[in-house]
Formats: sequence, structure tokens, C-alpha cells
Amino acid sequence: MENMEVNEIFDIAIVGCGPAGLSAAINGANRKKKVAIFGTEFCSPKLHRAPSVENYLGLPNLTGEEMRKRFLGHLDVMKLSINKNKITGVYPEEDGFALQAKDKFYKARTVVLATGVSTVKPIDKEVEYLGRGVSYCATCDGPLYKGKKVIVLAYNREGLEEANYLAELAAEVVLVPVISEKDAQGVTLEQKIKVVKGKPKGIIGEMWATGVALEDQNLSADGIFIIRESVLPDQLVPGLEISNQGIKVDRSGATNIPGVFAAGDCTGAPYQLSKAAGEGQVAALAAVKYLDELKNKAREQLATV
Repeated sequence: MENMEVNEIFDIAIVGCGPAGLSAAINGANRKKKVAIFGTEFCSPKLHRAPSVENYLGLPNLTGEEMRKRFLGHLDVMKLSINKNKITGVYPEEDGFALQAKDKFYKARTVVLATGVSTVKPIDKEVEYLGRGVSYCATCDGPLYKGKKVIVLAYNREGLEEANYLAELAAEVVLVPVISEKDAQGVTLEQKIKVVKGKPKGIIGEMWATGVALEDQNLSADGIFIIRESVLPDQLVPGLEISNQGIKVDRSGATNIPGVFAAGDCTGAPYQLSKAAGEGQVAALAAVKYLDELKNKAREQLATV
């Protein structure tokens, strides 16, 4: 990453735009920190689907969609916007973190993870082969497979678009659409892409991934790309400690990696709006304190020179 082009540097980068992420953003901005919010095309579908919210203090008898709009409206009042580039990797550096979003890089001094809970579990051997023939980002790793055969497991529309991108590089692209036909409408696939229907069960390989096992057949390839809405937290941030409940944090939302905090559903139950919003605030304030401590430490070092 030494030669990477950094688009912008932030004090706090927030990954996720649900209640926890938006709460973290508002509280970080209130403390005069430069904040970036990285989210999806539609922030908080889980809240959108809630028929009613009865237990959020001060806002009774609202539908989930009404509350979602109020949260986003608060963002507008503060002139904060959501960056729709999906973060696929967060990597520690000497003075902060590099955040990768396909071919773009951002830099932040601290990171707040508010990714929610992924409802899609990894298929068998997926995590074991990550980086050894399995990738979550076609733009990042596609050039490695120029002139070779690849498989794309597409769990969303982005997966179809990534298959089209890979068709420009690879000799052969096999697409396994794990997405409804309705959600796939409007995406025209390149002619060279071969579509194979079936449910992915696991990754095949020895030292390196060599294919995908479906329910009724096995597919072989030089590389496998798995495109979903979210990346598992410990794959998003290498070295991050997680448990069966979620990301391990202390009372301030701090993880085992200095400068990385987490809030909301990704830290475990209970999965409640108030808890998510509260944890977002706590994590943001902890990030602010961390930044202030770094600044004070730097001043002390200069004073002793």
C-alpha cells in the first residue's frame, strides 16, 4: 500500500450507516472531528422493515421507516453525507488506518465499526481459503486472474456487475447467481459469462482454492470471488477479536486493536435501537478521547526535543 492513492484523510471513519453508525457520526461531528460515513445504497433495511417501534425513548408510535427517515434527516441538518463505496478492508498503518473500497483508498486516524449483523454465513472452507484463491473484491484482485478462469458467487446486484468487470480480464467467467431474478433485473451480463444455477455449499481445494461445490455439482476455477452486502468483521479488519456473540469490545466500544471501536448489532445482543444508538455515541466519544490523547502525546514529545 506504499504507492496507494489516498482520496481523503479523516479523523473518524465509520463503517456502517444504521442507527449505531449514524449516532457515531453525529457525535463525532459534534466534537469537531472530520467524519466519514461509509454505507450501502439503502441505509438500514432492517429498520425500514420494522412495522412499528414502541420502545425508543421520546419517539413513540413510529414505523421503522418513519424513524429511519428521522435519523437520516438529522444527518442532513448537520450537513453530513454517506459515502456509498463499500469498504472491503481496514488495514493498520503507522499513523492510523487505510480503508480500501475497491480501487479507492481512504485514510483515517480512528475507525468505528457499525456493520450490523450479517444474515449470510460463510460457506464451508470460505474463510480458510480467503487470500488463497478466494476474494471478496473483484476490482482489487481481478487483475491477478487475467487470462484465467474465475467463478463469481453473486449474492447481490454488485456481484453481477463484478462478473461483468471480470469478463474484461478473465478468459472464462462462471457466474452463480445467489440472488432473486427480481433483484437482478436491469443488469445485462456480458455474453462470455456462463451462468450456472445452484446453491453454493463450500470451497474446494488443497493448498489453494480450486473450485466451488454446489448442491448437485462441482465447479473448477483458478479463482473464486464471493460478493455479498457485507464482509465478516474479522475479515474486514485482520486480527480483530470476535466471539460467538460478535466483535469483542470493552465498555467504551474499544476493540483489541488500538484506534478501532465497534458499536451496535455487530457487538452482539440485545439487538435493540436504543442500544445501537447509545453504543454509537459511546464509541464516537471514545474515538475522540483517543485522538485527543494522541495529540497531547505528540505535543509532549515535541516539548522534550
